[in-house]
Amino acid sequence: MKSTPKLIVFHPSLYKQSSSTSPSHRLWLFTFVTLFTFTFFLTLFKNTSPPPPPPPTTEYHPSDAVSSALLHYASISNTSDKMTSAELNAIATSLHRCSPPCNFLIFGLTHETLLWRALNHGGRTVFLDENEYKISKFEQNFTDFEGYDVQYTTKVGKSAELIDYARVHRKDECRPVQNLLFSDCKLAINDLPNHLYEISWDVILIDGPRGYSAKMPGRMAAIFTAAVMGRSHGGETKSGKRKSTEVFVHDYGREVERVFSEEFLCKENLVEVKDSLAHFVVKETNKGDNFDFCIGKSSSNSS
Repeated sequence: MKSTPKLIVFHPSLYKQSSSTSPSHRLWLFTFVTLFTFTFFLTLFKNTSPPPPPPPTTEYHPSDAVSSALLHYASISNTSDKMTSAELNAIATSLHRCSPPCNFLIFGLTHETLLWRALNHGGRTVFLDENEYKISKFEQNFTDFEGYDVQYTTKVGKSAELIDYARVHRKDECRPVQNLLFSDCKLAINDLPNHLYEISWDVILIDGPRGYSAKMPGRMAAIFTAAVMGRSHGGETKSGKRKSTEVFVHDYGREVERVFSEEFLCKENLVEVKDSLAHFVVKETNKGDNFDFCIGKSSSNSS
């Protein structure tokens, strides 16, 4: 039997349906490709961008020390025994003149202790105090703090006897140029670590020990010791001139500080007085046969 050919006819509705969905598929495909491309390039950008900088390392800077010192000083600014602005500026100016940074010796631990360390950053700052406990606390709390306790044997009530004694023995144990380490003078501080006697001190500040009553050690020994240090270990500057030591005496208005400063640091060496702070400049001398601290004062003087 012969088969009859069949004719396949596509219904118009089928064609229309196919035609109408095609743009939708293309739109979906375009959206997918766009999102994929955006995600790809975003990932690539993140992977190729430079890494974030490392966190800054903690580095000690002089300004940090100054800031902490000033903050500490401000925290106790309501105390009555702190130095005035004029007194602080006088000492800071002397430290600023030192080049390279100073050898700075301070008698007494005070409210300005941290400030002195900060202002003399890079130099050598040494503290001497009668209170061993206070020295220990500063050593525990602040790195590179250098301090030594001093056992004073003097009393403010005996100051007149001590100045008479020094005048009588000015040609032997209390002479102005000597090695204090081996001194037998009652006013000499001779129990410090040996290396401190070999240092040429640029600036010496006397703000201790206590001296506001007769039973306290007073600053007689500190003033005498500073006077000898300035004359004995000044050395020479680059120009060949004899080096000098700047000595500051705080509470200069009190009788003991004034009398002993005039006796051993001398009026002719007095540069200025700012409030209660006296500023002396003591020149080094190599004259071993010179037994007078001051001009016009001989060893025969009595009080």
